[in-house]
Amino acid sequence: MLMKAQTAKTPAARKAKAAPRAAKHNEADNWDARLGFLMHDVSRLRRSVFDEFMKPVGLTRSQWWILAHLSRHDGMIQSDLANVLDLGKAALGGLLDRLEASQLIERRSDDNDRRVKRIYLTTKGTQAIQEMRVRGHEVSERILEGLSLDARRALADSLALVKANLVAIRAESSSR
Repeated sequence: MLMKAQTAKTPAARKAKAAPRAAKHNEADNWDARLGFLMHDVSRLRRSVFDEFMKPVGLTRSQWWILAHLSRHDGMIQSDLANVLDLGKAALGGLLDRLEASQLIERRSDDNDRRVKRIYLTTKGTQAIQEMRVRGHEVSERILEGLSLDARRALADSLALVKANLVAIRAESSSR
């Protein structure tokens, strides 16, 4: 026993014992991994919290995402909406069926091409958007608690730049 205690005090033993801590320190300095995990965790947690706030509205994440997009681009062509939301046409069709059954949206034939369906918010859909905005603002305020207005703007600007970079990288990859 005495022998073990003495060997732990030698410089070589201390260095060997410190090696795992040094490896952990180097991992912590791995910016790519740390940033990737942080962005993923923040995104996942935000979606989860937002879902909880939206439960009383009675919408799934996919449904409120469609409604939110339509609130900015009402009357989109169904296939364009599928592309923008990165959803398959069949998956989007099912979601739209449910939203239409709930009278939150309506699909209308395009004036110039009857084969094309345009999607519009109904009055009930617009009311749901208003409630979502109120609840969304409440969530955002709680999420951003402790950040000054300048810090919030800097965060939004930084995330917009990261998004633009990611879009450019994806465009490069798909053009190859």
